[in-house]
Amino acid sequence: MTIAVKPRARALRTRDEAIVAAPVLPLNRILRGDCIAEMRALPSGSIDMIFADPPYNLQLGGDLARPDGSHVEAVTDDWDKFDSFAAYDAFTREWLAEARRLLKPNGSIWVIGSYHNIFRVGAILQDLGFWILNDIVWRKANPMPNFKGTRFTNAHETLIWAAKSEKAKYTFNYRAMKTLNDELQMRSDWVLPICSGQERLKRNGAKAHPTQKPEALLYRVLLSTTNKGDVVLDPFFGTGTTGAVAKRLGRSFIGCEREDAYIEVAEERIAAALPLDESALTTMQSKRTAPKVAFGQLVEAGWIAPGTRLFDKKHRLSATVRADGSLAADGIESGSIHGVGAKLQGAPSCNGWTFWHLEHEGEIKPIDALRQRYLLAVED
Repeated sequence: MTIAVKPRARALRTRDEAIVAAPVLPLNRILRGDCIAEMRALPSGSIDMIFADPPYNLQLGGDLARPDGSHVEAVTDDWDKFDSFAAYDAFTREWLAEARRLLKPNGSIWVIGSYHNIFRVGAILQDLGFWILNDIVWRKANPMPNFKGTRFTNAHETLIWAAKSEKAKYTFNYRAMKTLNDELQMRSDWVLPICSGQERLKRNGAKAHPTQKPEALLYRVLLSTTNKGDVVLDPFFGTGTTGAVAKRLGRSFIGCEREDAYIEVAEERIAAALPLDESALTTMQSKRTAPKVAFGQLVEAGWIAPGTRLFDKKHRLSATVRADGSLAADGIESGSIHGVGAKLQGAPSCNGWTFWHLEHEGEIKPIDALRQRYLLAVED
């Protein structure tokens, strides 16, 4: 993987004048250096989404030990140390101001933190004009216990999801999240395990990074608030979780990282990540964004033949498909799948796509299942 230092503008020359093109984004690269300096070199309004896992400023005093005396690997690196809360706030305000400049008008930002820093980050987000959409509680399925027994076990971290402004038309793939959650609305409390086992990256037997985030967490973040081809910036790239997941999901990433050891691990990890097959990247769409398909299109395309008998889920009501995509049923005038369904039930309305079923390939399926398959076939 090539490490980009600064984006460059390409000069294009015509017969009359030299035209300087807009800076080219260093897509799918890690920018080596201080995140604020590297962010300043990127063009304004060029990023679709930012995921940030900034230093937590943990203020740890002394070593941590288990009851058996063994050492606990904690965050003791210099990058997590600040002289005061004021110094941490100044740093936070500076990188968040750059983040705001870089986001497209309808872009959004995610910031993850613990009780040590997330409240300070949230206040500064609001001060800078961001509009908070959700705070997500990542409840760790396997948290580290409080060995001293002096506090509650710290079993969660908080993510703040914010738009650039109150009226921004940010991306939220609601339908994909509902499908991911077994057809229930995705809630703001996510139960996911911390990094362990094979996912935990190590060097010489020790953790490659003390606060490596699980790929499942980034998978949900990117799937819910970005689309294929979007550009995701991670100012605190670490060992590259954002980059690896972005590659899998067909998104582009830009990472900022100053620690050489983390960059080396991230490069290896992303190089090994396999992008999903194109067909696997298709997600369930919201009704507002899904292409419109008339029932008649399925009939004329041969997906449902004229003369096919449709019935409700309990086989109490039935109708016959006609050549023009209308339905005919005993005792009522022919009409659309919605209108005939409503009349047969004596109801004011009916969603014919989910009400009507048919036998297809030996299974009983709602006609909406054929519509979804038709859409996938058309897109291919």
